[in-house]
Amino acid sequence: FDIIGVAQPGFFGVEVGRTFDVALPLCAEPLFRGQQAGTGQRAVWWLDIMGRLKPDWTVERAQAHLAAVSPAVFQATVSPSYKAEWTKNYTSFTLTARRAPNGVSNLRTAYATQLWALLGVTGLVLLLTCANLANLMLARSSARGHEIAVRLAIGASRGRIVRQMLSESALLAGFGGLGGLLLARWLSQMLVRFLNAGTTRIVMDLAPDWRVFLFIAVSAVLTCVLFGLSPALQATRRDLAITTQPGSRSSVDGQEAVTLRRELVVVQVALSMVLVIGALLFGRTLRNLASVELGFNPNIVVASVDLRRTAVQPGARRQAFADIVTRLQTVPGVRHAAETAIVPLSGADWNGQIGKGGVVQDGDVHFNAVDGNYFRVMETPLLAGRTFDNRDLPEAPRTAIVDVPRTPKPTYHIVGLVRDAKFLRVREERTLAAVRFSANESSAMFLPIAYLAVAQELPALPDIRIVVRSDLPPAAVTPALTRAITEVAPGAAVSYDAVARYIDTLLVPERLMAWLSGFFGVLAMLIGAIGLYGVMSYIVTRRRIEIGVRMALGADPGAVIRMVLAESGTLLAIGIAIGVVLAVVASRYAASLLYGLTPFDPTSFALGIIALGCVGLAAAWLPARRASRLAPTVALRE
Repeated sequence: FDIIGVAQPGFFGVEVGRTFDVALPLCAEPLFRGQQAGTGQRAVWWLDIMGRLKPDWTVERAQAHLAAVSPAVFQATVSPSYKAEWTKNYTSFTLTARRAPNGVSNLRTAYATQLWALLGVTGLVLLLTCANLANLMLARSSARGHEIAVRLAIGASRGRIVRQMLSESALLAGFGGLGGLLLARWLSQMLVRFLNAGTTRIVMDLAPDWRVFLFIAVSAVLTCVLFGLSPALQATRRDLAITTQPGSRSSVDGQEAVTLRRELVVVQVALSMVLVIGALLFGRTLRNLASVELGFNPNIVVASVDLRRTAVQPGARRQAFADIVTRLQTVPGVRHAAETAIVPLSGADWNGQIGKGGVVQDGDVHFNAVDGNYFRVMETPLLAGRTFDNRDLPEAPRTAIVDVPRTPKPTYHIVGLVRDAKFLRVREERTLAAVRFSANESSAMFLPIAYLAVAQELPALPDIRIVVRSDLPPAAVTPALTRAITEVAPGAAVSYDAVARYIDTLLVPERLMAWLSGFFGVLAMLIGAIGLYGVMSYIVTRRRIEIGVRMALGADPGAVIRMVLAESGTLLAIGIAIGVVLAVVASRYAASLLYGLTPFDPTSFALGIIALGCVGLAAAWLPARRASRLAPTVALRE
C-alpha cells in the first residue's frame, strides 16, 4: 500500500471508543477477508454510512426522505438466496438518520443500562452523604446554640444568620465538589483501564468539559441546600429565653432537633440498606456468571491461522489445515487440537434457518463447522452417535452433529448428539424454538446449535481457528505452536487468544457493576455507621445527667448498655425496614442486570440485613460502653 495521508494525532475515527492505526479503502477488504468480506453482495450488514447534511437540510428532513425511499432501496437489494419469509422481513426495514456530531458508538448501547444503574447508585450515595453532613451541621449548630441565641438577642436578623450558615455549607460543598472533580478525573481513567480488561480495546478521552463543570456546580448548590438549610433554620428557631440562660446544656436543643437527628439516621440506614442489597445482588450475579456451566472447558488456546501469504494454493488449503492440526498434536504439552470456524463466546456468529419441505420453521439455528477432534478438545461430551471422521468428505452426504434430539425428516444426516453448550453469550439460555433438520436416514428436531463437518462446509477457506488443549500455560506453549505451524506452512500468519479472555470480555459489564456497587455498598455502611455513632454519642452526652442519676441509684452498667443499644436498635430496625421496601422497588428495575437469581433474592436481602445490622450495632456499642463507664459524681456535678 502507498501512504497517501496522515491524520491528526487526536483523530480516532467516527466510532467512539475505538481507534485504528491504519485506514484502508473499503475496496481493499476482499484482500484481507476474501469472500467473507461480502462487499460484492447486494446486502452487506456490517457497514454504516456516514454523511454530512447539506446546509438547508435537517436531520428530520433527512429521516423523512430516507423513510420514503427505504422500500425501494431494500427491494432493490434483496439477495437472490433469500426465502420468501426473509424477503418479507428484509423489505420491511426502514433506513434511519441520527445525529453523530461526536461520532457513533455501540458502547452507549452495551453499557447504557449499567451506567444508568451506577448513576442511580451514586445519587443514593450523594443523598446518604447529605444526610450525614446534615447531622454533623446540626451538631455544630447545637454547639454554637448559645452564640447564635446571643446574636439574635442583640438584634441580628434570622435571615442573616441563616445566610451565614449556608455560606459555610457552600464552602464545604464547593471544596467537596472540587475534590470530587479531581478524584473523578483519576477514577475515570481507572474505569477505562478496567473496561480494557478483556479482548476489546477502548480508547476514550474523559477529560471534563463545560457540561461536567456545570453539573458539579449545580450538584454543589443542591447539596448545600440539602444538608445546610435545615440545620440553619433549626439553629435560629430556638427559644432565646431558655438558650441564653447559663448552664443547662440539655436545654440548648429541643425535642424537635433530637427527633430530626434521629430521622436523619433512619434515612441514612435506609439508603445504606438499598446500596448494600444492590451490591449483594450484583456480586452474586457476577459469581453465578463466573461459575455458570458452559458445556465445555474454557481453558484452551485459540490459534488463528491465515494461509493467504503462503505458497499453499486454494485447492490445497483444506489438506494444509488438516496437516497443521496433525502436527500440533505432536507438540510437547499439547493434549488435543482441532479446527473450528467459530470459537464459542468469541462474538462471532453463523446463523440461519432450516426448513422442512421448503417451509422455514420458527427460530434461528447457530452453525459451526468443526473437525472430528473438536469435542475432545472442548471436553464437550458426545451423548450418542459419532463425531466427524474421514467418511465426512466434501463429496459425501452432508452430515451434522446436534445438541438436542427430537423427531421428523431432515436434509442433513444426523450422525451424533452432543451436550448443549454456550455459543454467543454466557447469559444465553436455550429457550429458542426448535428447528427441523431433515435427511433420508434419520430424523431430529433440536435447539439452536448445529455442528457441521469442516471438510464439507469450508473446503477452501484461507483462514481458520485451531483450538488447542495444553497442559502448559498459553505463554509457554505458543512459541512451540508457531514453530509447528510454520513448519507445515511457511509464511503463515498466526495470532493467539484464549477463551478465558473472551469470557472476561463478556463479563466486563457485570464485573463493573459488582465492583463499583460493592465499593459503594461498603462506603454506605461506613457512612451509615458513622452517622449512627455520631447521633448515639450526642444522645448519650445529652442524657449524661439522667444516666448519672441511674448509676447513682444503683443501675447496672449492663442495663445502661442495653438501654443505649435498644434505642440504636430501634433506629436501625426502622431504617432497615424502610430500606428493604425501597430495595424491593429498586431491584425490579435492575432485574435485567441479574442472572441466576430473582430481584427479591432472599439470600441477598438476608445477608444485607445481617451485615448492616451488625455494623450498626458495632457503631452504637462504643457510645453505649462509654455511657456505662460514666462516673455518677461527674455527671451529677453538671
